[in-house]
Amino acid sequence: MPFLEEHWSHCEIDESAFSDARLGRRCGDLLCRLSDRMGGTIPLACQDWASTKAAYRFFSNPKVEEGDILAGHFDATKQRFAVTDGPILVLQDTTEFTYQRRNSHAVGFTKSVNSGRDKAGRLRHHTVCGILMHSSLVVTEDGLPLGLAAVKFWNRDKFKGTAQLKRKINSTRVPIEAKESVRWLDNLRQSMTLLGQPDRCVHVGDRESDIYELYCLAKDLGTHFVVRTVVDRLAGNGDHTVKSEMREEPSAGTHSIEVRGDNDTVEQVTLDIQYKRILVRPPIGKQKRYPALDLTVIHASEVGAPPGRKPILWKLVTDLEVSSLEEAIEKIRWYAMRWKIEVFHKVLKSGCRAEDARLRTADRLANLVALFCIVSWRVLWMTMMARAAPDASPAIAFTTSEINILDRLVADSGNRRAKRGTIQLYLTKLARLGGYLARTSDPPPGNTVVWRGLRRLADIQIGVGLETYG
Repeated sequence: MPFLEEHWSHCEIDESAFSDARLGRRCGDLLCRLSDRMGGTIPLACQDWASTKAAYRFFSNPKVEEGDILAGHFDATKQRFAVTDGPILVLQDTTEFTYQRRNSHAVGFTKSVNSGRDKAGRLRHHTVCGILMHSSLVVTEDGLPLGLAAVKFWNRDKFKGTAQLKRKINSTRVPIEAKESVRWLDNLRQSMTLLGQPDRCVHVGDRESDIYELYCLAKDLGTHFVVRTVVDRLAGNGDHTVKSEMREEPSAGTHSIEVRGDNDTVEQVTLDIQYKRILVRPPIGKQKRYPALDLTVIHASEVGAPPGRKPILWKLVTDLEVSSLEEAIEKIRWYAMRWKIEVFHKVLKSGCRAEDARLRTADRLANLVALFCIVSWRVLWMTMMARAAPDASPAIAFTTSEINILDRLVADSGNRRAKRGTIQLYLTKLARLGGYLARTSDPPPGNTVVWRGLRRLADIQIGVGLETYG
């Protein structure tokens, strides 16, 4: 009886977070509709004018904020975090959503780009209309996403004068609170407040997160970090830098990894690894405010890079102790897991098609993207659950009616030798609905075929329900 089964989305919405219970119910209904019609427009998801008009009223309601929409998902993330063991990675990254609008002021702007030169040879610039989102995705060491722990939306009106300010004074003397970079600290605080076990968490960021204030805040909160560095900071007593100290450090050994090239070929790459515990000093302009920190610096550089390709070079810094090559490789593997949040953003833009939305203001778009965040996490979770725990029961991801439909539509054979009665088998069946061929030599199903399969399964389930109750 498919219409009587509870939809997965009900566990990700907290109706009590809204000032009006009706708004909470509408939010749950919209999440259910948008996930079943993933990639479709709001009218397609709602199917009739009354429901579509109610959706537009919801997104434009001044009492609705993205924090209310995500409150239930944050709580569900906390619960999934609590039942896991071992270190948990909190991946932080920023993405932007670009829109074309006649009135760009209602949405705001993200950046100014070079449009080439005019007939007189003068450079032309145009402002890109859109919003930015900084998110923190909680994943296990195996790459299973447990959910979002913090999300921040903004455009650049607030920080419009920062670039001009940097031209007048040294950027290291600008307080972090006056920079966009403060979002890294805000998400760190929010994540730790939510999860409540800072010693288990390792915050992972790219070079944009190489912020000394973040390192100090992590220490104050009792949590950990692995960050790719871009700044060559002062070290020791201040008469040399980290780079010069690492140059004298001998190799600790090598490690082989697989790298996928632009033409989708996989090659084996050997990395030479160095690591050392170093006393790192804050920027000169901030030495009165922040202390020096004992940090571990890890360098992984490619050996024998082929001509025509830039060699791989990762320079990482972490507060965690590293006393062996195996521990250094572990930190490198944790940083490599940062790619998961890039995939999450890809699902948002390609799967949910968040940049195709026609809503007119930044607040409305942020509310819609907040719902899309939950949908995108679900797709990523299902894809990775079949890899992290292939023998788990399919009931953790599929309803009874969905399992019955997949059994009727897709045979058990020809599914990459997946065991019967497992989530791996049913995820593969779902992916086949989305165009996955399931050949033995094929890699495991990816997010694209999963979201296509989910959309088709939702349509089939409606047809089965009409046949059953018609």
